[in-house]
Amino acid sequence: MLSSIGIPGLILILVIALVIFGPSKLPEIGRAFGRTLTEFKSAARDLTKDEDADVVKNGEETAKRVN
Repeated sequence: MLSSIGIPGLILILVIALVIFGPSKLPEIGRAFGRTLTEFKSAARDLTKDEDADVVKNGEETAKRVN
């Protein structure tokens, strides 16, 4: 996704963000964005872990029925 933007485009986006939000707000916005990504990753990890547990559980039930 970011590979199509390039370095000049990324610099332009950062300059526009600096003008709009100011230098004091940018660290706060970065922290909030980082926390959001961390929460999203952990939620996605929990969902896949739950799915994996369901698959294992269903596989064990099927094995018990066959035996």
